[in-house]
Amino acid sequence: MYNDINVKNMDLEQKNQKKRIKSESRSSLKFHNILDGTILTSDNSIKLLPFVFYLSFLAVLYIGNTYYAEKTAREIEEIKTELKELRYEHIAAKSELMFQSKQSEVAKNLEVIGLKESTTPPQ
Repeated sequence: MYNDINVKNMDLEQKNQKKRIKSESRSSLKFHNILDGTILTSDNSIKLLPFVFYLSFLAVLYIGNTYYAEKTAREIEEIKTELKELRYEHIAAKSELMFQSKQSEVAKNLEVIGLKESTTPPQ
């Protein structure tokens, strides 16, 4: 009885080993066909041609989208630096305006024209 089980297990192992060898030889044969170029002449490859074109189209779209995203990211960085520079200019101009609009500075600038500051309050 044990011998029968051992024989059956050996038969199963041999069958599995043969299947592995066949699948390995098929995959190496397929790889050889790809390298050899004979896969392109088969009827199956002609049927798959539209799918290959579709995949090629998707690859081109993917590459184009990547370039567009990188270009947009560069533009965003340029605009950020320009915004920062404009913000600094705005702060500088605002502080200069505040300095020039002080009463003492206005009086000093009016003396150059010939106008004098009134010392009497309005009635």
